[in-house]
Amino acid sequence: RAADGSLRDGLSLLDQALAFGSGAVRHDDVLAMLGTIDRRALATLADALMTGDRASLRVELKRIGELSVDYAGLLGELLVLWHDIAARQVLGDDVESELVDDATLLRLADGLTPEDVQLYYQLTLMARRDLDLAPDQRTGFEMALLRLMAFKPAGGDGAQLAPPASTRPAPAPAAAPVRPMPAPAPAPRAVSSIALTPAPTPTPAPA
Repeated sequence: RAADGSLRDGLSLLDQALAFGSGAVRHDDVLAMLGTIDRRALATLADALMTGDRASLRVELKRIGELSVDYAGLLGELLVLWHDIAARQVLGDDVESELVDDATLLRLADGLTPEDVQLYYQLTLMARRDLDLAPDQRTGFEMALLRLMAFKPAGGDGAQLAPPASTRPAPAPAAAPVRPMPAPAPAPRAVSSIALTPAPTPTPAPA
């Protein structure tokens, strides 16, 4: 896997391993040379996430932090593990993993929901993409695992990505203020159609 399928790179890594191990190729020496960890650590991390075992996660993160680890490569292997678990859940027992044994793969596929696995894959992918933005790679890796522990799909035991529906009744809309009805305009006075005739002036009596 470190040679990415290249025979020439594989032979070059073999030469480096021989030099690193003083003429012998030993498993632990190769892991130290490549900056990787024993793949059993992947199963330990996945089990801790599956069971919500925060103490186990803390111990494993501390142990990994004491090693010289390629954190980008470790996130990449976690991505492959989530893929393998999802494939086992969907495609059945014929799916195998290069990273964990079949019993571990079956345990993880049964213990994690498909929604968990999809969320873990997406969060791990984002963490690997943003790893160079973290203060350092160890911080970025540990923050990624803390997110995986903290977040669950809506309805899980951890923090929900989708906000839960409120159980409080929705407040009744405020009643619109009642405006007083305007007073009706006074009806216009009717103008009489009869012409008013001035009263006759009395004629004075003759003296």
